[in-house]
Amino acid sequence: MDASTHPQAQPTGTPEPKPAPPAPQPAAARQASADIENFAKNIARMVEEGGKALAAYLKPREEGRIKDQRADEIADMVKTLGHVMEYWMSDPQRAFDVQSRLARSYLDLWASTVKRMAGETTAPVAKPDPRDKRFADPEWSTNQFFDFLKQVYLLSTDWANKLVTDAQGLDARERHKAEFYIRQIANAVAPSNFVLTNPELLRETLSSNAENLVRGMQMLAQDIEAGGGDLRIRQSDSSRFEVGRNLALTPGKVVYQNELMQLIQYAPATEKVLKVPLLIVPPWINKFYILDLSPDKSFIKWCVDQGVTVFCISWVNPDARLAERGFADYMREGPLRAIDIVEEITGEPSVHTIGYCVGGTLLAITLAYLAAKGRQQRVKSMTLFTAQVDFTYAGDLKVFAADEAQIAMLERQMEERGYLEGKKMANAFNLLRSNDLIWPYVINNYLKGREPMPFDLLYWNSDATRMPKANHSFYLRRCYLENMLAKGEMRLAGEHIDLSRITVPTYNLATREDHIAPARSAYYGSSFLGGPVRFVLAGSGHIAGVVNPPYKQKYQHWTGGPPQGDDLDTWLANAEEHPGSWWPDWITWIKAQDAEQTEARAPGGGKFEPIEDAPGSYVRVQGD
Repeated sequence: MDASTHPQAQPTGTPEPKPAPPAPQPAAARQASADIENFAKNIARMVEEGGKALAAYLKPREEGRIKDQRADEIADMVKTLGHVMEYWMSDPQRAFDVQSRLARSYLDLWASTVKRMAGETTAPVAKPDPRDKRFADPEWSTNQFFDFLKQVYLLSTDWANKLVTDAQGLDARERHKAEFYIRQIANAVAPSNFVLTNPELLRETLSSNAENLVRGMQMLAQDIEAGGGDLRIRQSDSSRFEVGRNLALTPGKVVYQNELMQLIQYAPATEKVLKVPLLIVPPWINKFYILDLSPDKSFIKWCVDQGVTVFCISWVNPDARLAERGFADYMREGPLRAIDIVEEITGEPSVHTIGYCVGGTLLAITLAYLAAKGRQQRVKSMTLFTAQVDFTYAGDLKVFAADEAQIAMLERQMEERGYLEGKKMANAFNLLRSNDLIWPYVINNYLKGREPMPFDLLYWNSDATRMPKANHSFYLRRCYLENMLAKGEMRLAGEHIDLSRITVPTYNLATREDHIAPARSAYYGSSFLGGPVRFVLAGSGHIAGVVNPPYKQKYQHWTGGPPQGDDLDTWLANAEEHPGSWWPDWITWIKAQDAEQTEARAPGGGKFEPIEDAPGSYVRVQGD
């Protein structure tokens, strides 16, 4: 071939022409190009971080450090929902009717959507509850695609709920479980939980080129690692809180301790104090400092400032060595031993008492035990904070102890370690309000890639404790499953436990939105006590309704006549509503029992050498 005919050849000595420079790209095009590149890089980084999260999950399982025990739980869910479906599918006409109901609702929605696309104004076929924060973003209503998704979801979940409520032949426990499982599934598959079906997440992902998902995967890997292979969802910025630094700060001393508890006596803040001291029995399911959060929220500090000598039990966070310590042990070495110590320190033959949640159940049992022994005079009054002594209306926690098979499953899990892991109990509590305590944090942490806000109450909520095998098994069986306490069939430490023999005055506080000890359950429990009961209903829930200092003027409370039976609605209809905290009402009631005063008492009273400063060391032991 002749050189002159080669397409790339040039005559000798002729300069090679330079290529023309590319035409300048518009700024928007350059940005779009950069965005696509960054988006692709971030998706790759997200996949890489997701791999780390998966490795953190799999590693402890491959090494045998974690044995997944979810098979039994899943089997129970499948079995329960299977019974529901069996009812509908056993009759062809019934199956056709229930499927037609869903199809009609979808057709109504489609017709409404078509009209809207044609420019007509139509009312929505399905509307979320105004309190449902999942669909608060305006695009859930203004964007036709997201509005359609939202309504499909609402119609589907409403249909699924009616499958349970309309099914015949289910006993009360099985129906309760089915309702709970359907709710958990519905909450999990909500379109708000996925990037492509949540307008807010989609906007954030596109505007940040998926940086949010990279951060989210990093946080997911960290939280799985922190959970030892299980996801421990962070609900608060834990770095901002520490017990003894900015939580549990009320001055005091640990004046006694045994295997199960430390007893704290708080330093007086007034020259004169009520002659009768106060003993607080908190739940061992969580740590006592819920009643001594930051100083402005501390019920314990407020009591001290009112001139009350306060003692509080701080339960141990048990390990396998305490596996066989049962409910009787907790009673003897908890409130009974504490009452002895309080009497030795103060010289007072009786005490006011407070029991919170399961601590209140234990306190009531303790008083019934003292009554059986003829020693009830050792207690001047009993106050119950959101506590249950009857479990007829115990709420969704009954789902986890609904039948013998479920409790046997839990007992098998506890047998391996000698205790129920703290995270198991924490997960159960979170599931009771999964749309408040699980999914918002999944969205915020792992899809938006944002650190949660610091919140002392949620930090406390995640500071989980273990449950010793023998004690927890007794509680679940005798209270939740068999309801032996209310039936008068419980025996403990050789005594028949009869609540009607409790004749001391009782202040029974329930909270209106309680998901752990429902208000109706606490109200009904009053009728089993043999003495006068002042029933008070506070606004909000199990924690916020109790930890409600007066200065905030938050929520409200209701007072009324003596509680009777289980008809809380009638009592409430005739009750008087008061703005703000119930705390002042309680201190007035306490002083009405005995207003005599004496000189302030130093911790230990010169009879017990203080062991360490409050809040003590037991409360600092972490669960797993």
